[in-house]
Amino acid sequence: MRLAFDSLSERLKDLRPQVAILTGYWLYVALSNILYAAAMNANFQQMSGEAHFAPWDVRLMQHAVLYPALLVSVWASLKIGWRPLLPTTLMQLVVAVSFALLGAPALSLAETLLGYEDHKPGGILATWASWFDASNRPLWLASATSMLLAYGFGLALVTGFSLYRRYAQAQIQVTQLEHEFNAAKLASLRLQLSPHTLFNLLHAIHGQIAWEPKAAQAMIVKLGDLLRRLLRASDRDFSTLADEIRFAQLYLELQQQRFADRLSVELPAREALPALWVPSLILQPLVENAVVHGLAGHDGAVRVRVEAMPEGETLVLTVVNTLAETAAAGDEDAGQGENIGLRNVRERLAVQFGLQARFSAGPGQDGTWCAQIVLPQLRDVAAAGGRRSVAGAMQGEAAPSSAASTVAAQTNGARR
Repeated sequence: MRLAFDSLSERLKDLRPQVAILTGYWLYVALSNILYAAAMNANFQQMSGEAHFAPWDVRLMQHAVLYPALLVSVWASLKIGWRPLLPTTLMQLVVAVSFALLGAPALSLAETLLGYEDHKPGGILATWASWFDASNRPLWLASATSMLLAYGFGLALVTGFSLYRRYAQAQIQVTQLEHEFNAAKLASLRLQLSPHTLFNLLHAIHGQIAWEPKAAQAMIVKLGDLLRRLLRASDRDFSTLADEIRFAQLYLELQQQRFADRLSVELPAREALPALWVPSLILQPLVENAVVHGLAGHDGAVRVRVEAMPEGETLVLTVVNTLAETAAAGDEDAGQGENIGLRNVRERLAVQFGLQARFSAGPGQDGTWCAQIVLPQLRDVAAAGGRRSVAGAMQGEAAPSSAASTVAAQTNGARR
């Protein structure tokens, strides 16, 4: 019983907008008919001194009497629908004509209720029966035609509103599916990074175990810290810029212990970084690409520089590394190319920001390779779905998930 009541309550809530639309429309129809009847009576009184249209209170009572019938007829029409076309059209016509034929009896009932027909012998039944006389058929036809048109417009309003609601709900469902798809795609892209990074770091530590056991132990400790950050970052879409720089620093320090005589690193000071949010793990593929491909193919020293510079309403993240002399001289085969990590960055930016972000990677000046990300400044990340707050994320919790359209809205609305 409780479930049936709750179900009925929900259905009534869904019908409230349609009832409100019909109520407003029917008040408009009643007011229009009253004004029309008053205008016609004024003209007839000037010509013949008689009023041929019912007074305003009768017209108002007529529409009040017809209002429940209007609600029932429109509800029945919505239930019938329009498919299959032929039988539903016939049923729709039956409902419309039935309502239209109630106009004349409703007028007589209104006159009786307001006392305008008390002087007629036979009471209410005699008054209603007079409408079936041949002399009253034109009046009946005019009343039915007027009510049929009024019902048709009312049904069109409610049907249009219902179709709009269904369209809006379908759009919401499509948007939700897009959000879920984008979230799943982002999670898949982040998962591609974790094993790849872990494999490279384990390979680096393996090379140190036999030659420098103590250095290998220190690298394992740092690797543990790095993996904790990696696991935490893999569960969120965004992290602070300072956290991203710290993650890149841990990775580069591990590589420096392996290539101490060849690899030098330049990172921005964390205290000088702006309080902005960036996609989680967005720098890691770039610094990994800079180290792995920068050191490959030659025995010379390599310098890796990471920059984070706000420019207007955008943030520019740049990773620059020196190249082998063959690549610097123009040997395309010695260049870094676009591997899985760079493709991952490009796809993630496309999913999260669309055309609002840009990514480029290629040979720079003075024998360097430059990978650059330009993305909107995000000073805050709203909690999608109400799961976690930004304050909690800044204390070390996972930052809330956000789909592409949410990020675009934040990009325009969260700037200061």
